[in-house]
Amino acid sequence: MAEYTTPQEVFAAMPGRFNKDAAKGMAPTVYQFVITGDNATDCHVVIENQTCTVQEGKHASPNITVTMNSKDHVDLANGKLNPMQAFMAGKFKVAGDMMLAMKMQTLFPQ
Repeated sequence: MAEYTTPQEVFAAMPGRFNKDAAKGMAPTVYQFVITGDNATDCHVVIENQTCTVQEGKHASPNITVTMNSKDHVDLANGKLNPMQAFMAGKFKVAGDMMLAMKMQTLFPQ
């Protein structure tokens, strides 16, 4: 697998990395990402009926908002940054349902 170099590449790859089995029985959910720093962007990921779509911009009512620096976001997607350690170190902030943040590892495996 090639390494991601920008948040935009990470978001573009998410539908292909999506584990639909992990989303079985999951209520429609919106993950909002606010990426800061170089290559800053706002994207939201909608999971519904075991499908995943990624759209640019802000969603009106996300279930969870994840805010992080672009370098950390790319490192996380490349497996260079442990999600729990990154959270504990304050490398990203979560607003909303924390259980949804934890579910991301099964929804989007490495």
